[in-house]
Amino acid sequence: MEPAPRPGYRQLLRTPGARSFVLPGFAARQPFAMLTMSIVLLVEHTSGSYTLAGTVAAAAGLSMAFFAPVSGTLADRHGQPAVLVPSVVLHAASVALLSVLALAGAPGWALVAAAVPTGASIPQVGPMVRARWSHLFAAGPDPRTPLQHTATAFESVTDEFTFVVGPVLAAALCTGVHPAAGLVAEGALTLAGGLLFAAQRRTAPPVGRGGRAGRGGRGGRAGRTGAYRGRRASALRAPALPVLVAAFFGVGAVFGGMQVSLTAFSESIGRPGLSGILYGVFAAGNMLAGVAIGMVHWRGPAQRRLLVAYPLLVVTASGLWAVAGLESAAALGGLGLAVGVCIAPALITGFTLADALVPREARTEAFTWLTGAVALGQAAATTAAGRLVDGPGASAGFLVPLAATALACATLLLLRRRLRPAESHGTITFRGVGRPVPASVD
Repeated sequence: MEPAPRPGYRQLLRTPGARSFVLPGFAARQPFAMLTMSIVLLVEHTSGSYTLAGTVAAAAGLSMAFFAPVSGTLADRHGQPAVLVPSVVLHAASVALLSVLALAGAPGWALVAAAVPTGASIPQVGPMVRARWSHLFAAGPDPRTPLQHTATAFESVTDEFTFVVGPVLAAALCTGVHPAAGLVAEGALTLAGGLLFAAQRRTAPPVGRGGRAGRGGRGGRAGRTGAYRGRRASALRAPALPVLVAAFFGVGAVFGGMQVSLTAFSESIGRPGLSGILYGVFAAGNMLAGVAIGMVHWRGPAQRRLLVAYPLLVVTASGLWAVAGLESAAALGGLGLAVGVCIAPALITGFTLADALVPREARTEAFTWLTGAVALGQAAATTAAGRLVDGPGASAGFLVPLAATALACATLLLLRRRLRPAESHGTITFRGVGRPVPASVD
């Protein structure tokens, strides 16, 4: 048997069909990172209230978090294009309505009402891209290729890159062109990129029906994770998914808590413009670690890697509050870099476990549960950190990432058995999920 391909990004992008969805996928999810900043800047400009601006942005974020799994379930059931096309059209229309209402000086309740469909209709392009990678490698000659892990790292780096570029682009458009320019650009990019991505039907995963893996039918390969007989596959039937959701909620809380706390810290030391640099250093640590992790062919169990990476994240996050009290931007930036480095392995390994432990025909739903957990954690942490900053002080906001990751880590350790595949002579089964099939995990 030929040796497995070298797990590099060049080899990854040479995978047949990969480039046809990677570039449209990047364009289609870039606007998601622009949405929050665009809403905040527009609503604050038209209303003069940061409280209202934050409330409207939070409404959009919470709506996305709750509706993302629904979108993933529908994509698994009916196919990605069938869900993506109406989503991007509805999102563009909702963004236009929100922009018009804000510019017209509409009351706050109307803006919040318009923000709900705006968030709910955000196309879940990131999870759909991950599902396409899984389908490409599962359909190949050797589904155990280390390039699956490389693809997971590549997507995590891409996500983080969008969250660095998106807010900067939105701020430049809103302040340099027009207060509504950020939202207009977000809606236009979502519509164009989403439709182009949906047009790439050849690489879309087959629709799962009653436990059959699309093209495989009765006689096809059931996949690494088993099959459902007589009922539709559901990601929630996999015991590992709720545990991973808790872990990703903690990661989202780090993102949200850092955004608010770094802004408050910069203002408290009289250097408000420093917040963007500090958050950029934090994000850079995440991206660089993701790039490095994706180039390594890991041989140990993914569960073990997650149980090492997450406690390290808790340890680094625990020092943020103390370092912030020293009022040293350099020290806080260095520790923020370390926190970012620890986030990457937790995210990448979490997605790797979801890919291995969730039925193939429910992968998009699983990935949207995880991205929704990040968004929900971010929204909750933003609110909690804001209250702490307004109360005890700027450094108190850094207690939110610590508390959230500590609780998530405790959940991982207590329920770590759920992260293991039920193995018996090379087979994997799920509780209540049907018969075992031969499989290979990580």
